[in-house]
Amino acid sequence: MLRRIVYALPIALSVTVICFLLVHIAPGDPLSAVAPVDAPTEVIEALKRAYGLDKPLVVQYGLWLGRAVQGDLGSSVATGRAVTGEVLGAVSNTLLLAFVAACLGFLAGCAMGGIAGYRSRSVLDRVVSALSVAGVSVPHYWLGMVLTIIFSAQLHWLPAMGAGPGGSGAWTWDYAHIRHLILPAVTLSVIPMGMVARTVRALVADVLGQEFVQALLAKGLTHRQVFFHVVKNVAPTALAVMGLQLGYLLGGSILVETVFAWPGTGFLLNNAIFQRDIPLLQGTILILSLFFVALNLLVDIVQPMLDPRMRRS
Repeated sequence: MLRRIVYALPIALSVTVICFLLVHIAPGDPLSAVAPVDAPTEVIEALKRAYGLDKPLVVQYGLWLGRAVQGDLGSSVATGRAVTGEVLGAVSNTLLLAFVAACLGFLAGCAMGGIAGYRSRSVLDRVVSALSVAGVSVPHYWLGMVLTIIFSAQLHWLPAMGAGPGGSGAWTWDYAHIRHLILPAVTLSVIPMGMVARTVRALVADVLGQEFVQALLAKGLTHRQVFFHVVKNVAPTALAVMGLQLGYLLGGSILVETVFAWPGTGFLLNNAIFQRDIPLLQGTILILSLFFVALNLLVDIVQPMLDPRMRRS
């Protein structure tokens, strides 16, 4: 466990370097969000000094990393508010949406994949495989718009925008807020559901064809007891796939959050990109990337606990 944590540290440091450089390589002037086009040279130079943009990139990175380690990600160029506060508020909403979508996708994918694996090469297997491929292939934003048209515009069953009544960004576990969560969560869950279903289906079919399953049945174990042995062999890989998918949901929800105006990191990233708000852009990408690294580390630690073969290797 300690070795895996040590391996994760240089990865996290590399993430900070890439995160810092990417937004500086992109074209455009970050000061255009706060300074008018015809601003005098003196004003531009003063703004550069205020935001530290007059220093070399290496110095800018060192200063930015030092502040980031202390929890200070700077101030937004567009709003002047602290980036840490804005990002943490948006991250909590994205984590909520990604967690609910991941649970839906994982449960539905495991159920579909398990059924297809036990009924390999049957009509049910073909139907599940077709649904899995369709789920992986359908673009998030398109599915979100279709669901909005059907369930919000036509049937008037669910709200289409925001995280709560009146466009509120504060989350509360009540019926009114949960209704706002359903459409974006279902939209985000489709791709992980397809990935998990395909993975579990292949794993279950492979495990059922192995000799130890026949030996267990020959010993007199019931199909229910054999099922738990199959789950033990399938769980580590399924968990790894779901861990990666949860990481992708955290960073890949920008279009879905924009479609549903969900006040998460994707919505925040979209605004930061169009406003060329470098501190906000850097802070958001950094937090999401570190979450992804932490999730992979957690999966690497949990997998050997579920599969003794990995501990021995």
